[in-house]
Amino acid sequence: MKKKTGIVISDKMNKAAVVLVERRYRHPLYGKIIRSQRKIHVANEIGAKVGQKVLFVQTRPISKTIAFKIVEVVK
Repeated sequence: MKKKTGIVISDKMNKAAVVLVERRYRHPLYGKIIRSQRKIHVANEIGAKVGQKVLFVQTRPISKTIAFKIVEVVK
């Protein structure tokens, strides 16, 4: 089961939200730190609001785009 953290950037959907996950890694040759961002659709049964940092886990597919579920609000 994958666990990830991210920031809620949209909660306009019914019982769902969009979470921005940022990953930082060092370039293998040049050493510069690179940020890559990804938007993930998650089930929002807790009622997390925009700007909150949340922890979410992978679940069975709930719909075409939703395969993650918010477990708790971290901040």
